[in-house]
Amino acid sequence: MKRLSLIVLGIVLTIIVIPDTSKAQADTIINLCTQYLNPPYISDGQQYKALLTGDEIAEFHTTFYGGSTYRIVGCSGLSEGNLVFKVYDKERNLLFNNGDYENSPYWDFKFRSTIDCIIEAELDSKNLSSGFAIMLIGFKQ
Repeated sequence: MKRLSLIVLGIVLTIIVIPDTSKAQADTIINLCTQYLNPPYISDGQQYKALLTGDEIAEFHTTFYGGSTYRIVGCSGLSEGNLVFKVYDKERNLLFNNGDYENSPYWDFKFRSTIDCIIEAELDSKNLSSGFAIMLIGFKQ
């Protein structure tokens, strides 16, 4: 009976501790990402995040409104250059790839008209094998 109680206690602690640890890790990365959304940029209030392992790719969908200037920020880990992100239109035409710019953590852009986009994020396998992909979107005031 004592052994069963210890097993149950272990399972309960694992269920409680792992989500808290993951949340703390994601919060730390979000705080690092927000350093790139300083005025005149403000966050749109969304946090796009995914836990990735190996060559997994996260996909996020968003709409950008014509005439506004935006900044996309992508982070993973505690240093720059760990996340590769690509922006596509809804027909999957590539609009931007930060891999072409040494995995820059952000991109500023402006569309003439409103457009639905797909953002793909993946870890740079040279730097990380697993971790959170965090994407933030801000707009210029």
